[in-house]
Amino acid sequence: MSLSDNKNGNKRTLSKTLSVIVMIFAFIFIVSMVLLYFVVKREAGLAGAEQQIKLSAQGGFNCEYSEAQKLYPFGEGVIKVTSERIAYLTLSGNEIFSTSINYRNPSCITTDDYCLVFDSDGYAFTFLNREEALYSSPTPFQIKGAFISPAGFASVITADDKSYGNVYLYDPAGTVISEWSSYNSGYPLACAFNQDTTRMAVTTINTTGAVAVPYIRLFDIISTDRGYTVEDNSFYTTNTNDILSTCFFLGDNLYSFASTKLFKIKNDTIGQVNIDFSVANYSLLVGKKIFLVYADGAEQMNKLAIIDSGDNIIYSSDIGSTVHCVATGKGLFAISVDNRIFVYNESGSIIGDISVDEDILRMGFLTGNELCVVSTGGVHTISY
Repeated sequence: MSLSDNKNGNKRTLSKTLSVIVMIFAFIFIVSMVLLYFVVKREAGLAGAEQQIKLSAQGGFNCEYSEAQKLYPFGEGVIKVTSERIAYLTLSGNEIFSTSINYRNPSCITTDDYCLVFDSDGYAFTFLNREEALYSSPTPFQIKGAFISPAGFASVITADDKSYGNVYLYDPAGTVISEWSSYNSGYPLACAFNQDTTRMAVTTINTTGAVAVPYIRLFDIISTDRGYTVEDNSFYTTNTNDILSTCFFLGDNLYSFASTKLFKIKNDTIGQVNIDFSVANYSLLVGKKIFLVYADGAEQMNKLAIIDSGDNIIYSSDIGSTVHCVATGKGLFAISVDNRIFVYNESGSIIGDISVDEDILRMGFLTGNELCVVSTGGVHTISY
């Protein structure tokens, strides 16, 4: 073979090699651009999040969704509620204590220090703290709702064939100190206690007339040498037919929410607070502020408004489409919305903004800057 043939062969080989290299680099470049596009798109979707975490990689324990539905953050652990058993678990899933029950449809409510599990439409409930089950009590009528005071009192609303319903009030030892039956005020809906548990409010709705009439009943809880007594204090009504489904005390004033209105009892007078919202989804007391999660209509963006004791809106902002749950701590508020968790302090500053990869079922504040979250995949702790 001549020298010129060798040179032509080398040129063809080199040309093929360069073509292959160019094609490989072009392929890598195209793949890189596609990956970059998706990364940028994902980052845009998570814009503003201070943290982006995978819940399964956080402290806690994993479980099936059906098991996660039975778990409620409480204290520094979680309460697990089934039809046969109530158990208090650590955040690692270890049992601290338990008690047996026989409830067909158990429901659970918690505060910072107390937990109440009741048989919804059943006839019994159990009251617990962080160390033990304090007492269990039967009820003569079906339970429709329950509420806990900061001092460990419990009010239980029941049905009754002879009246519109009853409100039983239990002291911290589980003794019934009051039974109020509603004959003229309508169906009891909600209860609330002031901070030192010296007063209880009950909202009702009377549907016997041409239009529904809402009432708010106030009762004094008086401590004596022989125990507690409860005395009727006063009652109020509005000139509307709204259902007052939520109420709470802020200092000496009582607030009560209907779906589209907020009422306030101050100086023995009830009036409507001039705040415009269409649908109230959550209304909670955080320190000395009211946190209101609302929307302007069905399938509209959810918003958060913070209202001070002077009935002024000090914060208002869109927060997202789908609200999964909310939680309150000492001067703190957390809300799980879409794929984010926002944590606010009492003044409305966002002190935590976390992106998560699972839907959140329930949340609770832990000591330190941590949240206990029950997600569709288990129980986990996250820092904010």
